[in-house]
Order: sequence, then structure tokens, then C-alpha cells
Amino acid sequence: MLRIVLFLVLIALAAAGAAWVADQPGDLVLTAGAFRATTTLPRFVFLLGLFAAAVVLVWSLLTMAWRAPGRLRRRRHEKRHARGRHAITHGLLAIGHGDTALARRHADTARRLAANDPLALLLHAQSAQLEGNRDEAQRVFRAMAEREDTRLLGLRGLFIEAQRADDAVGAVMIAEGAIKLSPSSTWASHAVLGFRCARGDWSGALAILDSNLSAGLIDKQAYRRQRGVLLAARALELETMDRDVARESVMQAVKLAPTLVPAAVLAAKFESEAHQVRRAMKLVETAWLANPHPDLADAYAHVKLGDSARQRLQRVETLAAKISADKAGYIEGQLAIARAAIDASEFARARAVLAPYVNDPTQRVALLMAEIERTEHGDGGRARAWTLRAVRARHDPAWTADGYVSDRWRPVSPVTGRLDAFQWQTPVASLPSDKGAMIESSAFEEAMLAAPPPKRVTAAPSESPVEPAVMAPDPVPAPQDNSPPLEAQEILKEAVEETAKETVKEEPVVTPAEPLKPAPEIAESSSAAATPVFRTRADLGKPAQAPIPAVIPIVRAPDDPGIDDEGPSDEFTEQIGTPRDHAKAQAGGWRGFWSRWGG
Repeated sequence: MLRIVLFLVLIALAAAGAAWVADQPGDLVLTAGAFRATTTLPRFVFLLGLFAAAVVLVWSLLTMAWRAPGRLRRRRHEKRHARGRHAITHGLLAIGHGDTALARRHADTARRLAANDPLALLLHAQSAQLEGNRDEAQRVFRAMAEREDTRLLGLRGLFIEAQRADDAVGAVMIAEGAIKLSPSSTWASHAVLGFRCARGDWSGALAILDSNLSAGLIDKQAYRRQRGVLLAARALELETMDRDVARESVMQAVKLAPTLVPAAVLAAKFESEAHQVRRAMKLVETAWLANPHPDLADAYAHVKLGDSARQRLQRVETLAAKISADKAGYIEGQLAIARAAIDASEFARARAVLAPYVNDPTQRVALLMAEIERTEHGDGGRARAWTLRAVRARHDPAWTADGYVSDRWRPVSPVTGRLDAFQWQTPVASLPSDKGAMIESSAFEEAMLAAPPPKRVTAAPSESPVEPAVMAPDPVPAPQDNSPPLEAQEILKEAVEETAKETVKEEPVVTPAEPLKPAPEIAESSSAAATPVFRTRADLGKPAQAPIPAVIPIVRAPDDPGIDDEGPSDEFTEQIGTPRDHAKAQAGGWRGFWSRWGG
């Protein structure tokens, strides 16, 4: 509206001026030497306007002619630059969807049309990376690192290439150079932090962490957690070298990260040694509620030095009761109770705790059951069966980071160098399978686990039944010298009649002048089962065609892991009699054969 008003005002002024000029009387005379011109004022004003317009037009034409080459050059450059930007855009898009040939073609076009454009250098480098040409990529990144506007981008590319070439030292040197240029570079700070942690430079790692907090790369909560992790790592390293510094570091770590398992365990150990039992128990309980772990249960059990195994069992039961049955970490408490019960020889308590998990056991459950069988009954067969089941059982939680499983906690991931990467979780063992998740047990495991616990039967040699041997026309093999007593024979006979799947070869007895019935001995378990471990041979009743060797080896079943070497080795020799008989019993070859016939 204002512009319209101004425009109308100007028109009015111009009209008024023209009217005033037209109303002026008289003539206007111009004299220059002999030249004399006479005209009126309106005509003179009109001619003056035409002259001014002509001058402006001529000046414009001259200026346009003078500036035409520059305009043509600038326009050609802008058009070339636009084509280069178009090539850069479509080249980056080609890299995004993985078209190597198209990316290379656009990179060549961009390098020809916009050689000094930073994005053209980036496109060239990334197209070389996509093709696998690392030498070309490194050359372009070095060129970018020499420019002021692309220096950090070039260093980042050189860092990535050094990582791909497994040049850890070169990568860290590049990252340290980038931190000097820009302390707020996230990738550089993480790389230097991981390298210093891997090298054990905890003071340098703490300095980088403080710099990250000042630059705003991490928040306060993450800073407290990561600082606690670094302090705990330093304390674990100095535990055996400088206990004062280790104690100070771990106490600070527990204040910053009270749920960190290794920090809580080490802090409880130091407090226990200082007889601060309540404080140590409080530290373990806080970490246990957040992350139940076997190390926490062990530290809680041994928080009082000199306690008996039963007292440790009661303390572990108190700790396990702090987690309800519907929580994910409930099983850790039950396994801790089973471990403490085995140490206290409370095998019934251990079996009752593990009973809900034996149908689908994890490796730790199976190994605990094997230890119970070996310790309570001395049953090597059952222990081996549980050990075999542990091999194929589900994995227990472990310290895992980026697919890497460690037997202990570590502050950084060995794969990516990420701080506080290890978590207590079940590792990924394999890809999902279309088969059922149920693991089938072998025949040996079913046989051993179905049998009742063994019963040790002892009998004096003088009470063993002795009957004269029945003479026959043809020589028959002598009865076994390692046959079980009557009760065990009946159990074994029932097992043989039920299934009869495995074989055993027996040893002949070594007797004095007259053959004797087998004497009872201390027998291991030979119980009835769905699939017995041994069965009788069909050819034992046939006449011997050749001299029988003194010892016949026992042929193992395919799924039998072997004979328990921990069993008693002197049961046979204790029932033979005199040392002379012992010598005969151990004789082999022709001497053993002659001794069986009274020689």
C-alpha cells in the first residue's frame, strides 16, 4: 500500500514539473563560438532526456561487452560444478546401495568436474573402499588429512583403514592425533580409551574419561559407571602388588558402581579381612539383588573367616532367600546352596535343591550332580554319566561381550575395545535349529542313572562258601575270581534277563589244588536297569579249545567312557588268602595255567 502511495506521489510531482516547464515563456539560446542554437525550454528538457538515455544505453552496451568473457567463464564453471555435485550425490547413493561400478563411474566424473570439492574426495575414497582398493583409499585419505577443511575426516578414514589392516599401534597414533585437534571427537576418544585400558594404563584411561565428561560426550551417570569400572580394574591388577592402593581404588569403585560384581567381591574381601563383616555383607547383598553371581555367593559364604561348612551353608541360604522364585536370578541362589551343601556333606539338601533342574540340566547342574554321586557314594559310573550329560547340556551364564566368552570379568571388550562391555548372560552357542531342544541321553547314561545307589557289602574271607568243584570228563573253564557276592549276583542276573545289551569277558579264578566256589568280596553296584552295562557271553559253557590266558580284557561298550580308576584296587587280593596264593593269582602264561591244575 505504501509503495502505491509513493508511486502516485512521484507521478504527481512529475506531472507538476512537466506542467511548470510547459508554462515557462521565452526562448533558450545556446552559444558556443560560431555555433548558436535557440529553442524553447520544454524542447530543451526533452532533448536533454533523450541524450541522457542514449548515454546510459551506450554505457550499458560497453559494460556488457567488457564483462561478457568473465560471465561466460563463471557460467561454465557453475554448470561444471553443478554437474560435479550431481555426480557426487548419485555416487554417494550408489555407495549406499552397494553398486560398485556406478559408484566408481560417478567418482571419476566428480573428480574430473569438481576436483577440489571435499565431497568429491570422500566419494573417491569410499568408492575405493567399496572396491577393496585399500592403497587408493589410504592415498585419498592422506590427501584429505593434509587439507584444513577435511583433516579430521581424513584421519577418521586412515584410522578405519589401520583397523582393517590390524595395525593397532598405527590406529591409536592416528586417534591420539585426532584428539589433539578436536577433543570432542567421539571415535577418537573411544579408541584411545580402549587402547589405554588394554595396555593397563588406568591413569591415562581415567584422564580420557574426565575429558569426555568435560566435552559432553557422556552424561554423569555413564561417567560414574565407567569410572567405577576403571577403578575396579586397577584394584584387581594391584591386589597382589599394592594392597593399599587396591583397597582405596575398589572402595571408590563400589561407591560409584555398587552393582558391579567384581568390585563388590573384592571390596567384601578387604572388609572381611579388616573384620568389618556387616559392611562386607551389605556390599555383597546390594550387588546380589541387582545381578546374582556365583562369585558373590562365594564371597558371602566366606565373609567370616574360620566358619565351618555348615555355617557357610546357612549364610548362603540366607543370601539366596533374598531373591524370590519368580526372578531370573533365582537359580543362582539354588546352585550356591547346592555348592555349599556339598562342601558341608549335606548331600540330601543338595539333591533336594537340584531336583527341579535335573530333567533339563545346565552344565553346572550336571557337574554338581556328578560331584554328589562321586563324593556321597563313590559311584564312578553315575559320576561319569552326569559328566557326559554336562558335555551336551545347556550353557550356563558367563561373562560375554560382543560374542566373546571369558572365564573372568574384563573392563573392555577384546573385540571392539568398548568399556564395560562384559555382561553376565547366557552366551550364544549356536544358531537356532529345526530339531527339538531336548537332548537325548545315551544308553549308558540311562543305565547308570536309572540304577539305585550302590551298596558296599563286606564279608570276611573265612565266611565265604566253599564247595568242591564238580569233575567233568572235558576240561571246563574255572569260575571267575572277580565274581560278585550272592546278593550282587542276583541283581546282575535280573538285569541280564531284562535287557541283555552289553558284553563282558570274565577272568578265570586261580585256585589251590581244588577248585573253589567264588568267594564274596566288596562289590560295586550291579543293579537292574533298563539297559545294563554288561551281559553274559553265550560261549562260557563250551569246552576250552586252547589254554585260557590269565587275564581276559573287558571289551567296552561304545558309549562306556572307561573303568573308574578311583575304586578300590585290593578287593580281590584281600580274599585270596596267603601271600603265596597272591603270587599265584597274579601269575600269567603257562605258570598261571599250571597253577590252576595244582602245579
